[in-house]
Amino acid sequence: MARTQKSFACGACGAVYTKWQGKCDDCGEWNTISEQAASVSGAPKGLSQKKGRAVSLVSLDEPIEEAPRLLSGISELDRALGGGLVPGSAILIGGDPGIGKSTLLLQAMGAFALKGEDCVYISGEEATAQIQMRANRLGLKGAPLKLGCETSLRNILTTLDEGPAPKAVVIDSIQTLFADHVESAPGTVSQVRVCAHELINYAKRRGTVVLLVGHVTKDGQIAGPRVLEHMVDTVLYFEGDRGHQFRILRAVKNRFGGTDEIGVFEMTGKGLREVTNPSELFLADHNIREPGTCVFAGIEGSRPLLVEIQALVARSSAANPRRAVVGWDSGRLAMVLAVLDARAGLGLSGCDVYLNVAGGLKISEPAADLAVAAALISSLSQTALPDETVVFGEISLSGDVRSVSQSDNRLKEAAKLGFSRAIMPKSKKAGKSEMQQQSVSRIGDLVSQFFPEG
Repeated sequence: MARTQKSFACGACGAVYTKWQGKCDDCGEWNTISEQAASVSGAPKGLSQKKGRAVSLVSLDEPIEEAPRLLSGISELDRALGGGLVPGSAILIGGDPGIGKSTLLLQAMGAFALKGEDCVYISGEEATAQIQMRANRLGLKGAPLKLGCETSLRNILTTLDEGPAPKAVVIDSIQTLFADHVESAPGTVSQVRVCAHELINYAKRRGTVVLLVGHVTKDGQIAGPRVLEHMVDTVLYFEGDRGHQFRILRAVKNRFGGTDEIGVFEMTGKGLREVTNPSELFLADHNIREPGTCVFAGIEGSRPLLVEIQALVARSSAANPRRAVVGWDSGRLAMVLAVLDARAGLGLSGCDVYLNVAGGLKISEPAADLAVAAALISSLSQTALPDETVVFGEISLSGDVRSVSQSDNRLKEAAKLGFSRAIMPKSKKAGKSEMQQQSVSRIGDLVSQFFPEG
């Protein structure tokens, strides 16, 4: 008789161990390792002598067919997905609790169903009556959307296999499902991996778009095994601050489109509203004449985006001055402060520095370096930037200002919103623009505008 062997897995990263321990060696988390389903130690470790089936191979020059797209009815969601839903694809959507994941998918499936498509919404967290009440509030009472409340994977697949395959299926959420042949609780590594694998197989087999809602950890990462993000075709993160009404849908993985594409929404009393021009929304309360403020012309995916960066520099007598950053990388801010100290001699090491990106947006591209530096210098000198001015550029450790990509798109977006002047690095690829372009090659050129006497 084969002997059963216990196995233990980390709930944060999915690492497997032969015995229990308090700390995971892979991710460093504590108290995340739990016992998983027993495995048979006498099972063969290698393949048998049975001959397999030959795989058909194709060459690169053979003609291919473009993946057809299905428009969901929400243009910002289609933008984040790269142009729409691809039949047979699996999409994973993660976000903080209460950020609006279920509301977004209910609105998308309701709009998709109103176009005559067969859609199914299965929830393992809410009753059907609760979903109907939310749909009435969102104005989707007449949408022919099929609702279900179930957590058993076997029952869900049996229901979906009856009759014609639906165009789209929403599973809210993957952590609530359980497979009865796996001896572990719902939400564990084994259950999440098996349930996701079966649902992805169903999507490929029937040509149905499967949208999975995923819980996130305290660090903002999708809970469960990391392999879950590798299994699906697209990973979307729904970001936002509860103190702001803006919501950002960001694609971090997409096998059928580009990554870092975003969709912008505004949370209202009647659900999520699409924002077709995010720049106007993020600059709605902008006052360019205040010291310490700067408008950054950025790029999110393929979309140019203008956002206000706010900085406050205050002298401090403390041994360790405070650094507070919202919406930007704190390590990047430390680098910009070091360059301003070493290359321009501003003496910011003895000041408290507060930096904020208005509207709750998170910026990650290096092109914001020059705009952050301009906001810091403006706050330190108590001198506002000239009116109708945008800033962008990357700062190197030597103090040089390096060129960035898509300068023309940044200038076009700024000109469309009424800006007439741009502080930017020198670029040989920059095209002609109606805006007045002030090129800076070193960080000292920017500092001299605020401190003309040196």
